[in-house]
Formats: sequence, structure tokens, C-alpha cells
Amino acid sequence: MLKAAILPVTPFQQNCGLFWDEATGAGCVIDPGGEVERILGAIAELKISIGSILLTHGHIDHAGGAAELKEALPGTPPVIGPDRRDAFLLEGLAQQGAQYGFPARDLVPDRWLEEGDSVEIGGESFEVLHCPGHTPGHLCFVNTTLRVAVVGDVLFRGSVGRTDFPYGDHAALLAAIHGKLLPLGDDISFLCGHGPGSTFGHERQRNPFLRDQ
Repeated sequence: MLKAAILPVTPFQQNCGLFWDEATGAGCVIDPGGEVERILGAIAELKISIGSILLTHGHIDHAGGAAELKEALPGTPPVIGPDRRDAFLLEGLAQQGAQYGFPARDLVPDRWLEEGDSVEIGGESFEVLHCPGHTPGHLCFVNTTLRVAVVGDVLFRGSVGRTDFPYGDHAALLAAIHGKLLPLGDDISFLCGHGPGSTFGHERQRNPFLRDQ
């Protein structure tokens, strides 16, 4: 059985996700934005063996702790994702950290991902979807059998991801939500990058950024 724990980290209160197979304890970390000692403490308390670190995109609040966490974990598990179109963000993590007042290190993932790939999350296979707009290389991870998705900063309960960056694209963000996520089914529950999760159906009906589309 896939188990999950959410640990909000950094002043951004970003949802760092711990996912693991209840039977084996094998798992992964998704979007370790920072506060690595807290993440390590949670991993130890839950008795999880981390096999990979997955990134939805390259912003500091999602990727800022990845390099440090990798080195601190037994076996130095690989950092996987996001799409290589976010390389410029990962190459500027230290600079982002200096701007926001907490440490981060630049990063090159061990493996880039792209649409059509799959990743293992807690012993289950998740499909990789490229959902740009918030960042050019933003990815979402979806398992249609379990009816669950990890969507990073693409979609939130009652909102959508910011696109007011020089590289942001609001039209592309809405196209990804309407063209790739919502068609998967109203009953799919999702974990987002900040705040409480929701379902695609609830957001399709109630989210003010989506209702007029």
C-alpha cells in the first residue's frame, strides 16, 4: 500500500512529500525545498528507505534542499526530474537562496524527465506529464489506477500556479490543466505544492480560475 506524509518546509510552507510502500518501507522524497534536517528526522521516524528524490520543477522552495538531502541520505539516492527546460532555475538555486535568505546549492539532476516517462513512487508507477506555465519544465506525476496525482505548483485548491515570472505563461498553464489533468477524471485526488490538496472534480467545478474556461 502506498503511504504518504506531507511536511511543509521553509518560510514558503512548501509541501515536501514523503511516499513509501508500507510493506517494504521503500520510498522517495518529492520536492525537498529546504529544512533538510527536518526531512531527515521525518524519514528516520517513519523508518523509510529513500531510493530517489523527485522534483516537479526548479524553484528554490521545491528544489533548494535536494543536493544537501542527496548527500545526507544513505546510498546518495539520485535526483530525478524535472524536465530539462528548468535547468536554468536549478543552475541558479544558490542565487535564489541568497535572495530569499536561506541556503541552497545549484543542482544538476542525475536524470532529466520528459512527458511519457514514468517514475516509481512508493513502489507504484506514476506517469510523467509536462505541464508548463508556472515554469517551462514543470512536471506532474499521475497514477490513474490509484486515482492520485502530484501536481506541484500547477494547480491548487481554489487557485492555479503563478505565471507572473519572465518565463511564465498563463495560457500554457491553463492549457495543461484543461488538456492534461482534468480529463483524467473528477475523482482523482491531488497533492499540490502549497496548502491542502483537492480533487480535479472539485477544482473543475469550484476553482474561479477554471470555471470560466
